[in-house]
Amino acid sequence: MEQVQQKSWFKRNWLWFVPTMGCLTLIVLFFLGIGSLILGVTSMISDSEPAQYALEKASTNPIVLEALGEPIEKDGMASGSINFSNDEGSADLKIPISGPKGSAVIRVVAEKYDDSWNYEKLYVFLTDLDNKVDLITGKLDEP
Repeated sequence: MEQVQQKSWFKRNWLWFVPTMGCLTLIVLFFLGIGSLILGVTSMISDSEPAQYALEKASTNPIVLEALGEPIEKDGMASGSINFSNDEGSADLKIPISGPKGSAVIRVVAEKYDDSWNYEKLYVFLTDLDNKVDLITGKLDEP
C-alpha cells in the first residue's frame, strides 16, 4: 500500500492567503500612518509656545480657578493652526481644559514678530457658566 503525503496547509492555501495578508498589511500600515500624523500634529499644537502660555495663564487666573477648581489640565486634543516662517508666525488654537468642578476651552489668536508673540485674543470660555474670561486683562466678560 502506497502512502500519499498530504500537502501542508500553506501549500494548499497560499494562492488566496498571500494576497489577503498583503492587502491587510497595507491597510494596517495606512491607518498607522494616519494615526501617527494626527498624533504628531496634535502634539506640535499642544507643545507650542502659545498653547503653553495660554495654559499657564488659565492655571493662574483666580476666576478660572474658582470656576474649574484645581488642578487645571488639558482635556482632549487641541485644535487649530500654527504657521511659522523664519521669525514670524501665527497661531489660532482651541485648547480644551478641565478641572474638578467643570470644563472650558481656551481660545488663542496670536501673531509672532521678531521672536515675540503678540496675543490678539486669549480667553477661556467657561462652558458651564456661558461666560468667558479674558486672560490678557484677567477679567470676566459677561454676555
